[in-house]
Amino acid sequence: MKPRSQDFVLSGESPEELVDKGMRRQLLGYGDTIMMARVSFDKDAVGVRHNHPHAQVTYVVSGVFDVFIDGVERQMKAGDSFYIHPNNEHGAVCREPGVLIDVFSPAREDFLSEEN
Repeated sequence: MKPRSQDFVLSGESPEELVDKGMRRQLLGYGDTIMMARVSFDKDAVGVRHNHPHAQVTYVVSGVFDVFIDGVERQMKAGDSFYIHPNNEHGAVCREPGVLIDVFSPAREDFLSEEN
């Protein structure tokens, strides 16, 4: 299934989905080749280590996160960003409540439900 586009996104109308305990995701726009999402974290929420075939760049809007990428761990805070090469293992632990903006290329088909 190829992603359809989501051209205009109004934050009050775009659904937020519970990803895991203390983590909520809201899609902010996508097409076949790119997708952007906002992920809100409660303190101590864990983005479990995983990998995927998509390139990813993430901007830290707020909060403090311990970020692990391919064997290296760094603490990231508001204004910082990081890049994840395709198939590299990565994850994060939220130390202070915060928000990340994730951008993926190509779009993450696994994030799309039948309603999107």
